[in-house]
Amino acid sequence: MRAAARRGAGAPPVARELAAFTRRNPLAAAGGLVGFLIVVMALTAPLIAPSDPLKADFRRMAKPPDAHSFFGTDQVGRDTLSRVIYGSRSSLVVAFASVLLGTTVGSLWGVASGYLGGRFDLVSQRITEVLQSFPDLILAMAISMAIGTGMPAVIIAIAVTRIPFGNRVIRSVALTVRELSYVEAARAAGSSEPRVMFHHVLPQCVAPYLVLATAHLGVAIIIEAALGFLGVGIPPPTPTWGNMLADSLTSLVPRWWLVFFPGLAITVTVLAFNLFGDGVRDTLDPRLAPAFLRMLTGGRRA
Repeated sequence: MRAAARRGAGAPPVARELAAFTRRNPLAAAGGLVGFLIVVMALTAPLIAPSDPLKADFRRMAKPPDAHSFFGTDQVGRDTLSRVIYGSRSSLVVAFASVLLGTTVGSLWGVASGYLGGRFDLVSQRITEVLQSFPDLILAMAISMAIGTGMPAVIIAIAVTRIPFGNRVIRSVALTVRELSYVEAARAAGSSEPRVMFHHVLPQCVAPYLVLATAHLGVAIIIEAALGFLGVGIPPPTPTWGNMLADSLTSLVPRWWLVFFPGLAITVTVLAFNLFGDGVRDTLDPRLAPAFLRMLTGGRRA
């Protein structure tokens, strides 16, 4: 036991915290592992996909799962397994890019709004309330239809729906931090407003930012799939899980494998990222894990 403890003490801080995270929240660790494997699958799609996802085989149209095609084929003979694997690339690129863009813009806006206050904060919150008054899917669909289809349009549309959440959450943190004594001391020392915001207020918003980013990945994947299903997302023939579900409805009686496997991919991915996001939220709570929080925000362990 003592030897194991000494080996653990000699491990890097990140490895120790990851081990503690796994012990404390095994479901979140499992979700993170599944999410990591899905990301690896997306990155290695050309290597692990059994066939070209765009290649049609009219001799094997709408074939159920068998030894030749484990997930069956679609209406024009394309391999469903290959399309599910390649579809993960589109879904994850859209999810990560839109969440990163929307949460970053919303967080920077929230820092400025909370710290500066006054009329800027008043106008900012009214704009945020207008954005939040629309359901996420309706707002994303309206923006996507207005600026056109394609991956950049879908990323921007989903990112706009993430901005209000980052604004509100980070603003609440900035309102608290700006009243702390070290921020008052920085202002008294003559630091400019931008310097105080970026050097003293913004670092304290790292933990909430990470929680927002991980928690919203699952929502972004669902919105992207819904946009593809409704025909305003990434257009065919690029395989995405959403337009695969839409393609399955072209026949009078949808083939079960064309619905089940893309739907299963969406469900597993969203569940994995949601579990991981919940674990990150609990871990970054300073009342539960202050050491890990200080490590991520640049402090020293006690």
